[in-house]
Amino acid sequence: MMRNLCCVGWYALLIAVIGDLLVSMILSLFYKNYSSLTMSISALGNPQSPVRLPFNFWMFVEGVLFLFGLPALFKRYHLVSVRLTVTLIAFISVFAIGACIFTSLFCVNESKDIITTASKIHGIGSVIGFMLMLFVPLILAILSYKNSESAIGGISIVCFIIAIAFFVLFVLSDKKEFANTIISYEGLWQRLNLLFMYIPIAIISVKSILLSK
Repeated sequence: MMRNLCCVGWYALLIAVIGDLLVSMILSLFYKNYSSLTMSISALGNPQSPVRLPFNFWMFVEGVLFLFGLPALFKRYHLVSVRLTVTLIAFISVFAIGACIFTSLFCVNESKDIITTASKIHGIGSVIGFMLMLFVPLILAILSYKNSESAIGGISIVCFIIAIAFFVLFVLSDKKEFANTIISYEGLWQRLNLLFMYIPIAIISVKSILLSK
């Protein structure tokens, strides 16, 4: 039973990481004047958005999927390092709750100039969640090396470095001095940041699913 639960957990993680990028891409097609280059993913769930209901529903589901996948990660790595595995699970949990579930419950406004209690809660949850999730590839790299999976470890290190670079661009994109430059492409940097944070999780999930068959 535990084996089946873990297998389902890997599928949950895979759906979560692929869906996060894919769903926002699809929903953006139904939001007139929305720009995936310059607008954040969270803007799809603002009160004026025509796709706010499916987007917010998906973000809630995504958070649950991440949480559902945690037992699989624990079973795979707890014998390698309990402390690192618990840290990994804690970081992903905060991301799932703060940057996914909170996103679905507390929406930002289309304009950043409009600040509400909901947008403040959303902002705090997202910032903390993203900053912790940023280190997930690094933790997975260490665990992989300890588990004699040097290929996955190497890929995870590269993804961590690239994710850091895109995260810096994402933060800088909101600065006035970079307005109307390529650095202002907030949506692009956020999506690329997520992509490289998610790649190690996707690779490990696929490998674990294949080995379970």
